[in-house]
Amino acid sequence: MTLTKEQLLKMYHQMVRIRIFEHSLPDFFQKGLVVGTGHVSLGEEAVAVGAMSALGEKDFTMSTHRAHGHALARGADMKIILAEVFCRATGCTGGKGGSMHIHDFDRYFFGTVGIVGGGIHTGGGLGLAAKMLKTGQVSVCFFGDGASNRGTFHEALNLASLWKVPTVYICTNNQYAMTLPLCKNCANPDIAARAAAYNMPGVSIDGLDLWTVYDTVKAAVERARRGEGPSLIVAITYRLSPEHSLRVSADPSTQYRPKGEVEEWWERHDPIKITRKKLIEMGFMDEKKAQEIEAAAKKEFDEAVEFAINSPEPAPETAFEGIYAPEEGGK
Repeated sequence: MTLTKEQLLKMYHQMVRIRIFEHSLPDFFQKGLVVGTGHVSLGEEAVAVGAMSALGEKDFTMSTHRAHGHALARGADMKIILAEVFCRATGCTGGKGGSMHIHDFDRYFFGTVGIVGGGIHTGGGLGLAAKMLKTGQVSVCFFGDGASNRGTFHEALNLASLWKVPTVYICTNNQYAMTLPLCKNCANPDIAARAAAYNMPGVSIDGLDLWTVYDTVKAAVERARRGEGPSLIVAITYRLSPEHSLRVSADPSTQYRPKGEVEEWWERHDPIKITRKKLIEMGFMDEKKAQEIEAAAKKEFDEAVEFAINSPEPAPETAFEGIYAPEEGGK
């Protein structure tokens, strides 16, 4: 599927926005600005942007605990997302959710779940709702390789296929759980092969290639919209950061990853570098244009930091607001 110069430059800009946002969070955590913990998506930018760019404006998204990139790629306001990460009252949940509970209902981004695999059923449920209401919407559900070993994965995919639910399941396989490589926690590390058990298409793709992600997700979304049911896409990436990415000092990376592996991936397999290089080779941008895009993203981020830092913390009296459904009559 052909992407225009304008679309690709916008997608590159989105990837850079995510990279700048995620790369700065560990430092903010060390400064005490990030409350609780969180997980960044360094190395997974092409999956977020490629997939989100393939959706219609009103299609649903269900994400994971590693979700800042998904929200930003969907078009969420960086100021509001960072304010939530800082647990400020101006955040998307009023500062009550933090890093692992991001949403933007105006963009049909139904949010994130801190429990591994906790959103897979919801992603299917959103697709089922669209089917029952005949809205023509499609649901895209993200999860990680670790979630593919949980019962929710098997239950959800079985029902989604049985009922031909218009949901596209995207597994971002970053090759490591907390401290364990995939080959040591999966009897068959080919996660896409599991789709055959549920009578749906399953494919593994290069999650570092923006074009491949877009084309594959676009085809699956169109298939789902035609009423042909769900698909499983496994995007192979690499976690360029520690598992608990805001707790860098607590991650013994050197003990569970081969020496030099992370450095090699940063140098040779960074999706930002890959996309930047390809766009320059295509003649869609030069070094000056690339720097302008990067500067614009940095300016947006600096403004978001100022907004989040200067936003108030949630007032104690608001602790139970938005927690319970209102009583009949609006009380």
